Amino acid sequence: MDFSFQLYSARNFPPLDGVLGRLARLGYKQVEGFGGLYAEADSLAVSLKKHGLTMPTGHFGLAQLKDTDAALKTAETLGMKFLYCPAIPKEEREAGQGDSRWIELGETLAKLGEAFRRRGFGFGWHNHDFEFRPTATGKLPMDIILDTAPNNDWEMDVAWVVKGGHDPIEWIRKHGRRINAVHVKDIAPSGENADEDGWADVGHGTLDWQALSDAIKSHTNARYWVMEHDNPADVDRFASRSIAAVTAWK
Repeated sequence: MDFSFQLYSARNFPPLDGVLGRLARLGYKQVEGFGGLYAEADSLAVSLKKHGLTMPTGHFGLAQLKDTDAALKTAETLGMKFLYCPAIPKEEREAGQGDSRWIELGETLAKLGEAFRRRGFGFGWHNHDFEFRPTATGKLPMDIILDTAPNNDWEMDVAWVVKGGHDPIEWIRKHGRRINAVHVKDIAPSGENADEDGWADVGHGTLDWQALSDAIKSHTNARYWVMEHDNPADVDRFASRSIAAVTAWK
């Protein structure tokens, strides 16, 4: 199993080339991109090659995805195989709203998925916690997104499922065939790591990653295991402690 690293975790620790070198030395083989990096796609591709890293997956904002030709050019430049939409703006995801907005989003994602698959790329959704808060009708946006775009994949962010109040293993068992990537992250005990927004290095938080790993291997098609911390105080500490922890259960 080759572990990947979401470069959003390193956004506050430039220069990126130095981070890539340190990730490679720690044993990471892959990284995952995000929208803020793609303006310099050519130089990023050079850095990846220099450090022996690949970028098989990437996050693209909805506006970036709608410019399909530009998104595909970026994906081709960086050697990506799968593109994921990571979220929608905060004002568009407030809890308690009706189903129509989520149905519209699902339909948009379905059309985008068809466009990318026609060009030989995979496409899917990456969740946060807001998809697990019921709408005014009691439905879950996550269900609506999956049902409305049945051919798209799902990159499951396991910790955000927990933050949304749900058991990720139940969702893994229910939708395993749709899950082709997972975000490997951890949640600090209540009241701890406030300066890091309550997140923890993988294996140093509250999630039972051994059980989660077993469930993912047994019930999903996950090819990409992407390490992430949304706000680490020290990216080197997070990267090193996390890969050391997951090596024990891979």
